[in-house]
Amino acid sequence: MALADFLENKPVLKTERLTLRPLLPSDVPALKEWMTDKTMYTYWGKPAGKTDKNPELLFQKSGKPAKIFHWGIAWSETDKVIGEAWIYLIEKNRMAKIAFRVAPACQGQGIATEAVQAIVNFCFTHTELQRIWTDVDVRNVASWKVLEKCGFTREGCIRQGKMVNTWCDYYIYGLLKSDRGVR
Repeated sequence: MALADFLENKPVLKTERLTLRPLLPSDVPALKEWMTDKTMYTYWGKPAGKTDKNPELLFQKSGKPAKIFHWGIAWSETDKVIGEAWIYLIEKNRMAKIAFRVAPACQGQGIATEAVQAIVNFCFTHTELQRIWTDVDVRNVASWKVLEKCGFTREGCIRQGKMVNTWCDYYIYGLLKSDRGVR
């Protein structure tokens, strides 16, 4: 399979405890529970935007296919969305950036690690992606520990660089398909 196979029909990923799936308008109440929490944006690189403050706006965009994956992270048992994850900035179907966030009430339970592992497995098994990378504020210890648990390598530190809209020190992490032994 290839990335092009998923442009219109976004994949649903399942783990032991989670379902990663496209967000639905019925998720708005769950999203409002945590997306408006200011602590969610401490290391996000920017303050809460319009759709963070009003998640219903997520569903007013046109539905044309895009080369991006945006999953809601939901408990499998209840289907309640407790986080989000993205694969985006896809370059030449070879390299992409990953981002993730989990509701403050659900942090520290291995949810981000479980979700990132599922995404990496999907990308390296079902698409032609060869590299997944991200940047993370050096102060965001929880996120860089998730990345390291998932096999990402800290490739460098940018000192006082611009991460989204924030000037800070940040790490660059990367993971190659060949690092995982997948061909």
